[in-house]
Amino acid sequence: MTKTMGSAHLPVMDPSAMPAVTAREMMVRNLITLEPTMDALEALDVLLRNRISGAPVVNEDGKFLGIFSEKSCMRFVVSMAYDGMPSTDVVSLIDADPPTITEETDLLTIAQTFLNAACRRLPVLDEQGRLRGQISRRDVMRAVRSHLNAPKKTNTASGLFFSAILSSEERRV
Repeated sequence: MTKTMGSAHLPVMDPSAMPAVTAREMMVRNLITLEPTMDALEALDVLLRNRISGAPVVNEDGKFLGIFSEKSCMRFVVSMAYDGMPSTDVVSLIDADPPTITEETDLLTIAQTFLNAACRRLPVLDEQGRLRGQISRRDVMRAVRSHLNAPKKTNTASGLFFSAILSSEERRV
């Protein structure tokens, strides 16, 4: 079924047809991460150089400590202006309690988490709190779009049609 908007025909998605995709299948694993002792100016440079809006902060064991983001940079700017702080380490500016998900979290739960929380990325953690990957809002959009573009399976009978077995005389009866 499609819905027409202007000259485009958009597919209408049945909620029960939501892709059965988990975070494990769509998360990005090769991440730029920051160390907690890194200088905030250095971390800001990492964000700018890599054109990213934030990065997870992990310790030497890979344990997730929080997110250093553009918002963290704004905290840093305000602290510099009001407190005269020349610089500080990343860990003092991170969001230490952002929403996180596990590798088993399903697509609909991930989308709902993005709606409920003002965040651009969701760190994917294992049972020990170690960073395994990250999912962005754009990753969710890609997964849904990919599902809508996938060829639809049809339930057609395989093998010969019954009419092919009958002679032409038997089909006329």
